Amino acid sequence: MDIAYIPSPSTGVIHLGPLPLRGYAFCIIIGVFVAVWYGNRRWVARGGKAGTVADIAVWAVPFGLVGGRLYHVITDYQLYFSEGENWVDAFKIWEGGLGIWGAIALGAVGAWIGCRRRGIPLPAWADALAPGIAFAQAIGRWGNWFNQELYGRETDVPWALRITEGANREAGLYHPTFLYESLWCIGVALLVIWADRRFKMGHGRAFALYVAAYCAGRGWIEYMRVDEAHDILGLRLNVWTSIVVFLLAVTYIVISSRTRPGREEIVEPAAADRTKSDAASGTSSSQDGPEDGASEEDAGTAKSDAVPDTAPESADAAESPGKA
Repeated sequence: MDIAYIPSPSTGVIHLGPLPLRGYAFCIIIGVFVAVWYGNRRWVARGGKAGTVADIAVWAVPFGLVGGRLYHVITDYQLYFSEGENWVDAFKIWEGGLGIWGAIALGAVGAWIGCRRRGIPLPAWADALAPGIAFAQAIGRWGNWFNQELYGRETDVPWALRITEGANREAGLYHPTFLYESLWCIGVALLVIWADRRFKMGHGRAFALYVAAYCAGRGWIEYMRVDEAHDILGLRLNVWTSIVVFLLAVTYIVISSRTRPGREEIVEPAAADRTKSDAASGTSSSQDGPEDGASEEDAGTAKSDAVPDTAPESADAAESPGKA
């Protein structure tokens, strides 16, 4: 008799009248909110303006969702375009199926567009978002729990996940790979926060560290999964993807640290120009407070830009894991 296991929800959707509330969608939405909120804190600590992260996320998030779905449909096309399957299901994103590789790749395109419109460097913005993205993934993986999908091999460990009988799945106890990846992503976020504080990482290296660390965990977690996937030389496609992307991320860190050491002094020219203008007119935020209803974050931004030697310490305080 099984005495310990993680139960699966009886349903992944609750109907509020005619409106379906899906656990998978809630996890994605909460994850995006956390990423933007924490990314904004890091961006302001680096000398940027409050609200810039959200403005760029308006471009990055839709691109990321489309990219994630495209990657899933392309790599698992047999689920939608083989005999007996309905190709219309490829558009049912609420039923699960987002590939992180496609989400990051196409999301970066959207972020690039947003950054160009604001005149800020994409690598600096990506560095600010890196740990928040990892936290978002940790939350988003619980959507797989609601959908009872992407679990691992059968097991009898006390933390096994109980899966109920359903379409394309057999009842039993399996490794909760969604939980493994969620915990791994939290660890990745904390690693990036610590490394960024310790080594003052800039020019996209904090983001590259997030990518490399995530890939290291995704490789062994992916190897445990039993859902249908394409194999290449005995390894699942996503394992190979993890290996290749890991090597690219590490290579970028090494080359970037040699060619562009240190961290960007200015991440948002508009914020820096405002600080110079305030200093020239003698209305610095440290003396008179924020003007024209400016937020406290903007006031802190002006202060950190006016005294660049103390900016790293301010960033460290804002990035404390206890506030994440």
